[in-house]
Amino acid sequence: MKLPPARYALGIALVCVPLLLALLGPLAAGPAGPRSVSFSVGPGHWLGTDFAGRDVWRQVLLGGRSVVLVALGATLLAYLLALPVGLAAALTRRTWLQEALMRPLDVLIAVPSLLLVLLVAATLTPGPAGLTALVGLAAVPDAARVVYAAAVEVSSRPAVEALRMQGESWWRTALGYVARSLRRTLAADAGIRLTGALYLVATAAFLGVGVEPDAADWAVMVDRNRTGLFLQPWAVVVPALLIAALSMGVNLLFDAALQQGGRRKGART
Repeated sequence: MKLPPARYALGIALVCVPLLLALLGPLAAGPAGPRSVSFSVGPGHWLGTDFAGRDVWRQVLLGGRSVVLVALGATLLAYLLALPVGLAAALTRRTWLQEALMRPLDVLIAVPSLLLVLLVAATLTPGPAGLTALVGLAAVPDAARVVYAAAVEVSSRPAVEALRMQGESWWRTALGYVARSLRRTLAADAGIRLTGALYLVATAAFLGVGVEPDAADWAVMVDRNRTGLFLQPWAVVVPALLIAALSMGVNLLFDAALQQGGRRKGART
């Protein structure tokens, strides 16, 4: 069995650390101790305390779940909505239906995702579920365009025409053949889409949208402690590095997987 390439191993390392902290951190955080106004690092406060006197390490353990799970949920929601829309527009022979599906998405693409999230979130109560829905919906237009552009080429293949002539159902043609042919394209796009979701979630949290102002959240930690960066750098540097590591790791893993899949396909041919 071959050892994974260096890029693959690095991607695993970068992804595992923030994921483990996000999933298991709240279980290991323990009860909140007494607050201290001292920023010094020492026993009981291995990363010091933040602007409110809370233990930074405990905030790190508690703050990943909201960012990571919301970004993952938003990415999944975006593809669940974008995939059927893109496939329907690519496979339909009715021009009016294609226009009805894709032209509204073109209008939404012209609106910056962060602006859309800010405008809608202004009328909603802060919460992870609402933020997940907002970020996911904001990513649908771009994801649907990617699915549509890739599916148009696949839908023109003789195999798709043969499936239609055999009377296969739309779902069997779209999901059984076309969607399977898009796996590499969607895998490449998923890394970018998740990175964008992480950026949007972190930025929204940084601006106080979708989370409480004093929530244990990596992005909120960066925002609330940035004024004391030189006095207590760990409260800003650690959560910022964790967000960056997850984003970089995801893209490295997808790149390595795509390269490995390309080598296998080339070896078979």
